[in-house]
Amino acid sequence: MNFETFVFYLFSAILLFAAVRVITARNPVHSALFLVLAFFTAAGLWLLLEAEFLAITLVLVYVGAVMVLFLFVVMMLDINLDRLREGFWDYLPLAAIVAVLMMLEMGVVLGGKYFGLTQMPTPVTHGPEYSNTKELGRLLYTEYVYPFEIAAVILLVAIVAAIALTLRRRKNAKSQDPAQQVRVRRQDRVRLVSMPAEKSTDAAAEE
Repeated sequence: MNFETFVFYLFSAILLFAAVRVITARNPVHSALFLVLAFFTAAGLWLLLEAEFLAITLVLVYVGAVMVLFLFVVMMLDINLDRLREGFWDYLPLAAIVAVLMMLEMGVVLGGKYFGLTQMPTPVTHGPEYSNTKELGRLLYTEYVYPFEIAAVILLVAIVAAIALTLRRRKNAKSQDPAQQVRVRRQDRVRLVSMPAEKSTDAAAEE
């Protein structure tokens, strides 16, 4: 067993342990921290596959932004853990079915040689001039441009739907009508008033 194989199995074991602890930890803060560990370990596995751009993106975006936001939200909210566990056993049968299906799918993927599926070849070692970011951009905007654009549209629709579902209108909220603002005229906004010059009463008394 060479060093890369040892590191792969070590990172894989840590990733599986962290993933299990994400769903079994009782404290939500601990679950979020184990998820951070899982992201870091997955980034290490991507480095072994020479996917440096994806690894650093996973660390910067998910660990540096998303998980920090999760931790702030979990720590700021007063979550009643006992109330969250009330309906655990009600969803257990459905969760067990989904877990079994996922295990079967992973078994088919990992045991490809027993089901007649093609095995994934070992990644080819590239030279120092190879750019992972350039190759990823070439694949995204050439061979996978339509799936990439469809995914972008779906994410945009999800953002708009989330805003529409969480929007709450208040009775005393003041809003502006852009169409009415565009139709406004100068004479409706500015009025010139001619006022004669008058002396104050104090100045008149002094004279």
